[in-house]
Amino acid sequence: MNDKHKQLIGIDYGSNLAGTTVIACYDNNTLSFYSSEKKKSADTFLKEKLHELKAKKVFIDAPLSLPLAYFDKGNDYFFRSCDKELKCMSPMFLGGLTARAMRLKNELADIEFIETYPSFHAKRLSLKQLNYKKQKEHIPEVLTVIKKEFPFDIPEKLASWHYVDALLCLLTAVRYTKNEHQSFGTKEEGIIIV
Repeated sequence: MNDKHKQLIGIDYGSNLAGTTVIACYDNNTLSFYSSEKKKSADTFLKEKLHELKAKKVFIDAPLSLPLAYFDKGNDYFFRSCDKELKCMSPMFLGGLTARAMRLKNELADIEFIETYPSFHAKRLSLKQLNYKKQKEHIPEVLTVIKKEFPFDIPEKLASWHYVDALLCLLTAVRYTKNEHQSFGTKEEGIIIV
């Protein structure tokens, strides 16, 4: 990893008060995880932590745009083209989470937000066969496969699947810096990078 890209951040974005939002941050050759607390605002946590980390670019698992139909430029009110291509949930189904993510991106305008989709990597790496997102005891098995994709050390155990998804968002950041990523969607409507 060259100095130009020494800080990489992936975020698994969860419900505001659920304590399920996790940041995976690779900075100065160290991998760190930060998690929101239950019954405390995940958005406040992210604003404070990203400011503290002096983040410039983050890869977040949340819709950052709406279908073009809402701007009188199409007729699909549920899915963007990137959602269709990746078979993602509709930003409209995710409702409040989508609104919160778009607001966060707007409020933290000095940080570049890039939408990503950890399930793409789960599929690409065949993690479902290893009980991805089933019982927590399967996390080490899944990490064994994920570790082959990273140029840095990953802990043997992680606290929850939200940490794993934050790590998969971070994997997108690694792929992006190496120009190995894929893009889905259109600039006008929204792009998902994986």
